[in-house]
Amino acid sequence: MGASSFLSRQQVICPPSLLRRATGANHAITAIVGADHPVALDSARQALEAGIIEPVLIGSLSGIESAAQEIGWDISGLEIVEASGEAGAAQAGAQLASSKRVQMVMKGHVHSDTFMRPLLTKEGGIRGSGRLSHVFHMTVPDNDKAIMLTDCALNVAPNIKTRIAIIENVVTLAHKLGITTPRVALLAASEMISGAMPVTEECARIAEHFSASDLNAEVFGPLAFDNVVSADSAKMKGIEHPVAGDADVIVVPTIETGNALFKMMVYFMSACAGGIVLGGSVPALLTSRADPPAARLASAALGAISARPG
Repeated sequence: MGASSFLSRQQVICPPSLLRRATGANHAITAIVGADHPVALDSARQALEAGIIEPVLIGSLSGIESAAQEIGWDISGLEIVEASGEAGAAQAGAQLASSKRVQMVMKGHVHSDTFMRPLLTKEGGIRGSGRLSHVFHMTVPDNDKAIMLTDCALNVAPNIKTRIAIIENVVTLAHKLGITTPRVALLAASEMISGAMPVTEECARIAEHFSASDLNAEVFGPLAFDNVVSADSAKMKGIEHPVAGDADVIVVPTIETGNALFKMMVYFMSACAGGIVLGGSVPALLTSRADPPAARLASAALGAISARPG
């Protein structure tokens, strides 16, 4: 996506703190599903050169070689798994993931539904006993403070049980990012619990659930957006809670809310959106050809951090 596609003209920047945390001695072995396209291949190269991943390239051998030549990358030392078509590449990636030969899978030149379909199968996919969910790690230029949005891309209208699983997934990631006690805000249109807005009642029940749990996080809601991000606004409303005005995570009630919020940050604020699917045996990176390079690199970094044990 070129700069002219954005309403903001600021450059999208991958947060240095995320890259620092992702780099280390053990690069995450990563299946690049549909590596036979210059954009997908260049994403793998950037993540490799940043010290984040060790790529396994999946796709048409001739297509991968042609794309590598186009971007001027010598791939002679990399593992290549030849697969025919999008479905074949996606199946090969899922098999590598389910057999634990790779530590994460990255979407390359394949459609999202084709990429995810074999990963979601109970036999041979990445699903376990938990719920899969998606998270965006959002940062804006000149500010290293991140906020995570979940779920903006996978769960369409999550009920209370599903949102509880979404929170458990994102808290596990937050701990790996070094946030000891993440502040999790449950987004609604109001702090007032109202039968006319069922989501407010749902948020209250979710918050009550976690107040009685041993999850190392502060979970609070319902909160309207201004009182999630602005301490002054929360103070004016008389809301006193560690989450109010200082959230690390925003849990959205529906995919439409999350999708609009993340795209608003990208288009109006040049936010860098690193996104991954959590809750499986390995993380899955739903990168897009429309993503700027910084966002694809941030997704790889986030995935590598999530893939680490403990």
